[in-house]
Amino acid sequence: MRPAPTYNANTAPRWHHQYSRRLRITDSLIVCGSVALAQYIRFGDSPYTSGYRGEVMTLFSVLFAALWLSSIAMFHARSIRVIGAGIEEYRRIVSASVWTFGIIAMATLLARIFLARGYLAVALPVGTLGLLVSRRLWRSYIAGKRAHGKCQTRVLAIGDRKGVSQLAQELTRNPRDGYVVVGAGIPGYGPSRDKTLLVHGREIPILGDETHALAAISRSGADTVALTGAERFGAQGIRQLMWRLETMDVDLVVAPGVMDVAEGRLTLRPVAGFPLLHVEKPQYEGAKCFQKRAFDFCFALAALIGTSPLLIASAIAIKLTSKGPVFYPSERIGLDGKPFTMIKFRTMAQDADSQIESVLHLNESQGGMLFKIRDDPRITTVGRILRRFSIDELPQFLNVLKQDMSVVGPRPPLRREVVKYNGDVKRRLLVKPGITGLWQVNGRSDLPWDESVRLDLSYVDNWSMANDLLLIAKTLKAVVVSDGAY
Repeated sequence: MRPAPTYNANTAPRWHHQYSRRLRITDSLIVCGSVALAQYIRFGDSPYTSGYRGEVMTLFSVLFAALWLSSIAMFHARSIRVIGAGIEEYRRIVSASVWTFGIIAMATLLARIFLARGYLAVALPVGTLGLLVSRRLWRSYIAGKRAHGKCQTRVLAIGDRKGVSQLAQELTRNPRDGYVVVGAGIPGYGPSRDKTLLVHGREIPILGDETHALAAISRSGADTVALTGAERFGAQGIRQLMWRLETMDVDLVVAPGVMDVAEGRLTLRPVAGFPLLHVEKPQYEGAKCFQKRAFDFCFALAALIGTSPLLIASAIAIKLTSKGPVFYPSERIGLDGKPFTMIKFRTMAQDADSQIESVLHLNESQGGMLFKIRDDPRITTVGRILRRFSIDELPQFLNVLKQDMSVVGPRPPLRREVVKYNGDVKRRLLVKPGITGLWQVNGRSDLPWDESVRLDLSYVDNWSMANDLLLIAKTLKAVVVSDGAY
């Protein structure tokens, strides 16, 4: 068992303030660089060709860059609440950029300033892409730091034993999120370090109950207090705790008790002095559903056209190296429990299905529901290559065109899996299964059954077009590194 990390005074200062300052520097360099590049590409060494004096054009570029950087600040794209995790940081960068160019376009139109459209056409995509890429690189840098125990948010979790255990499990599920629980406050315990809470093989010291919270912060070096329940404090107790933490520069967060709910579905509504967290219902119909269908059709058609040479080459390779058909049809269960035939390239021997009994003992799937073998003897040589780079799944875009599947969605289940579903797991059937999804970018075949179900249900409850685009981008990365593909 691993002990809880010890407090290091040298790492106590808030790392994210320094991180935010570095983002401000790189944002400024990228914005100024993209504006200067746009001016040079469009007008070269002679800004006079814009119709204005060179000094005027340069001044306009300076004001342009200042407005862009001000927009990034106004949209709080460097807020410590959003940097380093999730898509909100990227969304704010894009919103700030679009807003800036909207203001520029309206201002030039109203003032009748005839600015070359090529100038803006270079600055917007180059600058926005540069900002997004820089944020991605900074995240990779922070992830490396977190892997060595730095740049972490040190949490003191307070609540009942079950609530604290669950919160600690979720916060530490992904080390890249940068959370480490350094202490626990559980009712009925005194301020002794003799008692510990075991979470993911790590011993978390129990530093007393809620009355010892302030002393526990000093002992553990926590910079965040997380409450799994506020009933033991009461309204007045929570208020006093907030005031005390404010003087200590320690954050306070309250876990609402609901899991896998996206930020877009949460609304905080103060009523009679009490902040009430309203959870919106998932949207499976209407305009969003139409938008998803339109995107699926366009993306699938483009993918099939773009990969057509690879599809033809794969089909020829399969036909020349093994007996049997090129495609492997497989019955899957789709939207509302309706069966459909999913199409993949055949990667196994022709009689692979008849050999299933002889390889059942080789099943490596965790949980028993799925059937996965890392080195399946039935896979052909060409099939192993196709699987490694997920080329065998490309024909599924035909299923997307037929509207049996979506580009992004839950994993398409077999009938024998669906008949074993309980009431909760059946929620996976509320949306179309996808070629990719959360399961595809979080381990694929290496995922245990329970974790696969949790990810699928999270997608069903929180899907949005922004998340779909992010998952597609992550899928490309997962395919390149062959993460969990076999």
